[in-house]
Amino acid sequence: MKIKKGDEVIVIAGKSKGATGKVLRVDVRNDRVVVEGANLITKNIKADAQRAGKESGRVTVEAPLHISNVALVEDGKPVRVGVRVNDDGSKTRISRRTGKEI
Repeated sequence: MKIKKGDEVIVIAGKSKGATGKVLRVDVRNDRVVVEGANLITKNIKADAQRAGKESGRVTVEAPLHISNVALVEDGKPVRVGVRVNDDGSKTRISRRTGKEI
């Protein structure tokens, strides 16, 4: 997977198209990412013993997006990601637009 936790991404499809944010979580098994401030949903929360001290009510949270609906952002534009193998055998991610290391 070419997108990692902490990367700055832009949403390229869906109801949050054009939104940018930081990746909060990555679910590798289901090819999904959670982006800060994108794909917001409202959940109804009940008060119970496990959530002691917290009120019930409506909470707005970020829902997961499919990995194909986001792209890394560089200078405000979406970029594709490539991989360069170094002389010592280690790999680094590079921008296909500029060739710079990400």
